[in-house]
Amino acid sequence: MPRLRLRIAISLDGYAAGPHQSRDHPLGEGGMRLHEWVFPLRAWRATHGLEGGDENESGRVLEAATAGVGATIMGRHMFGPVRGPWDAGAPWDGWWGETPPFGHPVFVLTHHARAPLALDGTTFHFVTGGADEALARAREAAGGRDVALAGGAATARQYLAAGLVDDMLLH
Repeated sequence: MPRLRLRIAISLDGYAAGPHQSRDHPLGEGGMRLHEWVFPLRAWRATHGLEGGDENESGRVLEAATAGVGATIMGRHMFGPVRGPWDAGAPWDGWWGETPPFGHPVFVLTHHARAPLALDGTTFHFVTGGADEALARAREAAGGRDVALAGGAATARQYLAAGLVDDMLLH
C-alpha cells in the first residue's frame, strides 16, 4: 500500500512556522529561517523553475523525500493566508504562482468549499470532508505512488494523532 510521508521543517523547540502569517510572511514572521537550508539546493531550485544551485547531501535527501510521490495533502494555511470563506471576487491561488512546484494533485484541507484550481502541472482540490477524505482522495489520485503530507503543523498533528503517518522526516 502507498505510504503517507510527512516531511516538515521544525525548530529544535518545536515550531514549524513563525507567528502572524500574512501575504508578506507566508511562513509567519521569521518562519523562512527554518527553510534557509533548502533554497540554495539545485533539487529545490529546479522544482521552482530556477537554474543552478548546490549539489550536496542535503539535495540528495530532498530528492529522496520527494521521489515516488503522486499526490500531496496540505492544510489551508499552507495554501495561503486567507481565512474564512473564499473571496470569489479576489480568489487566492496559492503562494506558488502559475507553476506550483508539486507536479501532481494537491488536496487542501479546508472548512470552506471551493472548485478545484488547475494550474500548470498541479491541480489543487479543496477538501471539506476532513483528513480521512483527503487521504482517500489523495491515495486514489496518486495511482499507487506515495502521498506527501506537506503540513502545516496543525495538519501534521491531525494525521499523527490518527496514526496515519507511515514515514516522517524532520528538517
